Amino acid sequence: MTTGSMLEVPPSGRSAAFAPGFGQRVLLTVDTEEEFDWTAPFRREGFGLSHVGAIPRFQTFCERIGAHPVYLVDWPIVQDVRAVEIIGDAVRRGTAEVGVQLHPWVNPPFDEEVSVYNSFAGNLPPALEAAKFTLLRDAIESAFGTAPLIYRAGRYGLGPHTAELLKRTGIRVDTSVRSLFDYSEHGGPDYSRHPIEPYWIDGAMRLLELPVTTVHTGLLRAAGRPVHRIGGQVRKALGALSRLGLLERIALTPEGVSAEEALRGVDVAIDSGLPVLVLSFHSPTLAPGHTRYARDEAGVDTLYAWLETVYRHLAARGVTSCTVTDIIAATGG
Repeated sequence: MTTGSMLEVPPSGRSAAFAPGFGQRVLLTVDTEEEFDWTAPFRREGFGLSHVGAIPRFQTFCERIGAHPVYLVDWPIVQDVRAVEIIGDAVRRGTAEVGVQLHPWVNPPFDEEVSVYNSFAGNLPPALEAAKFTLLRDAIESAFGTAPLIYRAGRYGLGPHTAELLKRTGIRVDTSVRSLFDYSEHGGPDYSRHPIEPYWIDGAMRLLELPVTTVHTGLLRAAGRPVHRIGGQVRKALGALSRLGLLERIALTPEGVSAEEALRGVDVAIDSGLPVLVLSFHSPTLAPGHTRYARDEAGVDTLYAWLETVYRHLAARGVTSCTVTDIIAATGG
């Protein structure tokens, strides 16, 4: 790995300091992407975009509850006139922001074999990763009239050369690290040892890492990292620990995490002093039938109820929404 690689656990002293008065905030990120079968092999064609029609309802909902979504847009979305119109309206009104999300298998140039390994953009040759990213970044700036400042690699697929690419192209915040998760079994990154708090990728403080929030809860939470690193060997035991309330790994997402679990995770994150709680989900879940998290209308209703419940709890605990611009300003980036 190269020095300052985003795959490496950062050395001590890299934690980002936030300006006095920033307090604790929440950022809602949306992986805004095409519909595809998550259980099937990756392919360049055959995806859908019908859920885009559900985004206006979501945006209106966010404005009502005080959320300020960040739409992390990939190539099929930025090429869709309707998606650009809907999201662009919110961006122009200052009620949402737009960022970059790279799905390499549907993003030109198409010079690589489509495979699981190559679905992690950071595994591509550096020149190809850069070419795909640059085409996408430039298309987003052209479509929305604003330069994107935040990036998430699809499938959390950072690589050893991603940091330099992001800094070179004006990205100020990365939110690809999913702390406490390990994707190396499929050829992806291992984030099981990465911090959950924001940190600088290198000493120059030019690129801030804003991990997607996941926490351990329960009486054994201090042992959470080593236990989950051997999770493949003790999966049944981990399930028992979770059921007993001794150790849970809770990601702050409405996809596969109940509202009750999320509230426990929110409280741990707040009580540990985390300055920014990063929530996330995938845009196809806004409409029924596209992901396993919303197979029908009841599943979509559950997503909205989750967000309502979590944001009400955050407000009660004094946590308010923030923007990417707020985060950059508060860290002096």
